[in-house]
Amino acid sequence: MTLTETKLLTADDLLCLHGKGVRGDLIQGVLHETMPSGIRHSKIGMRLGSALLGFVDAAGLGTVVGPDAGVWLERDPDTVRAADVGYFSAANMHPDVDVVGYAEVVPDLVAEVRSPSDSRREVHDKARMWLRHGVRLAWVVHPDDRTIDVHRPDHAVTTLSGDAALDGADVLPGFTCSLDDVFGPR
Repeated sequence: MTLTETKLLTADDLLCLHGKGVRGDLIQGVLHETMPSGIRHSKIGMRLGSALLGFVDAAGLGTVVGPDAGVWLERDPDTVRAADVGYFSAANMHPDVDVVGYAEVVPDLVAEVRSPSDSRREVHDKARMWLRHGVRLAWVVHPDDRTIDVHRPDHAVTTLSGDAALDGADVLPGFTCSLDDVFGPR
């Protein structure tokens, strides 16, 4: 019997695959492919990203990125993950810096929109993973019930619903956005 070792991929390998149309995260050298999540998922991500981008750009507070911006979290073996929306403060990534590959600093804030194929546990695990790597605020967006779970280090998860407003807390002071602005008209 012959044992075959699986070759672990690197962040550079992942960048090359992205150029060939392969999409996914790299977790400890293993590719986890992702498929397009659909129009509703994309619309919600764009609405939230647009609100953040308008606020951040108006005040020159940093950089807002979308779902193709990977973040290099671990090396040897490499882990590269991407959030649906990410915000890097100017202190962590100056807006004028041109990063060609993956960011080597974690975002200050991430938003994960739950895809139709995601379980609630999977998106919460991803939010906790972001926090373990230094993200200070993670929003988990649930389109089916129009709620957003707010994750912060050393805090209980809070769930926003109805007329509640999403805010940037001490990570992005002054940012607020109604849930209707995130999810769109009912």
